[in-house]
Amino acid sequence: MTEPDCDTPESAPESAPGPAPSRLRALLPDLAPWRTSADFRRLWVAGLVTNFGSFLTFVALPVQMKELTGSVVAVGAIGAVELVPLIVFGLYGGALADALDKRKLILWTEVGQGLLSAVLLVNALLPDPLVWPLYAVAALSSSLVAVQRPALDALTPRIVRHEHLPAAAALNSLRWTVGGVAGPAVAGLVVAYAGLGWAYAADLATFAVSVVLAVGLAPSPASHEAAKPSLRSILEGAQYAWSRKELLGTYAIDLAAMFFAFPLAVLPFLADELDAEWSLGLMYAALPAGSLLVSLTSGWTSRVHRHGRMVVLAAAFWGLAMVAAGAVHDVWLVLLFLMLGGCFDMVSGIFRAAMWNQTIPDELRGRLAGIELLSYSVGPQLGQVRAGGMAAWIGVRGSVWAGGVLCVAAVGALALCLPKLMTYDVRTNEHAVRMKEARGKVAAGS
Repeated sequence: MTEPDCDTPESAPESAPGPAPSRLRALLPDLAPWRTSADFRRLWVAGLVTNFGSFLTFVALPVQMKELTGSVVAVGAIGAVELVPLIVFGLYGGALADALDKRKLILWTEVGQGLLSAVLLVNALLPDPLVWPLYAVAALSSSLVAVQRPALDALTPRIVRHEHLPAAAALNSLRWTVGGVAGPAVAGLVVAYAGLGWAYAADLATFAVSVVLAVGLAPSPASHEAAKPSLRSILEGAQYAWSRKELLGTYAIDLAAMFFAFPLAVLPFLADELDAEWSLGLMYAALPAGSLLVSLTSGWTSRVHRHGRMVVLAAAFWGLAMVAAGAVHDVWLVLLFLMLGGCFDMVSGIFRAAMWNQTIPDELRGRLAGIELLSYSVGPQLGQVRAGGMAAWIGVRGSVWAGGVLCVAAVGALALCLPKLMTYDVRTNEHAVRMKEARGKVAAGS
């Protein structure tokens, strides 16, 4: 199958002029994974549908908590109850992904998520909705995500060719951002004009669709070298991650960025403070809108080789964007800086995923995906607690801009402490070269 037009340093000098259509195609997402893998298409569509519904609940849940309690601390505590399940089940879910059929894990956890959406719907329809089911569902949903996500991440390198993995990361980010933009924007309208029940009902319907699509995935059993799920196998994965300082750097950078500068817990209160309650849905949508902009123009990412530097720079600019969002007083400028933050967050995510998928052996992929889950999920959960607590101390706006300052400082310190992250080059890194050769031999044998 013909590859998309995409000039590289090896095939043409960067300064070589080219026709405008070629340059435009070089910016557009690389669709090679979509064209060459039916299972990737199924996962992509299922994820798109589910993400849309999940973002409806993502907005509705803190809004309902705010309505029931009126407390910024109570809203921030949602992140606290999600934290422990993420840590426990994220690590164990990674071990399960290496030892069991990944398709079955994905399917049954999707069924469980649908049942939890049904619980939220029933609670919202009660004459006097209860608070504790919101926390209970948040914790259980976090557990299921922690089990499912390593299986999803470990499956991608199996169903996508090695050279297409950066493109797959960009397409997966596009899937997430489409739901992230449409979901919060629609949720703001649905919650305001139709009620919370409709948001939860729509989420339930999307899980039904994704379950049907997941049934069509091909089986993906454990590799012969995979260890059985146990504490020892989890420790083996952690030891491997520790030995790879460039990987360790990606985890640490993302954890710091999300912990110090993730503002979502205080957005309902920020909208009130700016006297712009109407803007809440737009605030939630602004971050994924920025991510969508990068995803739609992600063709350039396949021509970048120093992924570690891009992770560091993107995380630093994410922090600066949050500083600006907390400092300005105009709601439209707040939305602009939130969107810019989403742009930088997506750049970081694309290159983190490329480093992970192109360098981690298949028999360790699930366990390392569990560690990755902690880095990009625990950070936001802790960040919600940090944002809520700091808002109660120094105010909502202070919580946003001060978190951005702390983010920039932490990222700079980590970059100095982890030089292997800054010098990583996919063309010369021994792990990336070894994985490329191994997958090439598998492809030639098949």
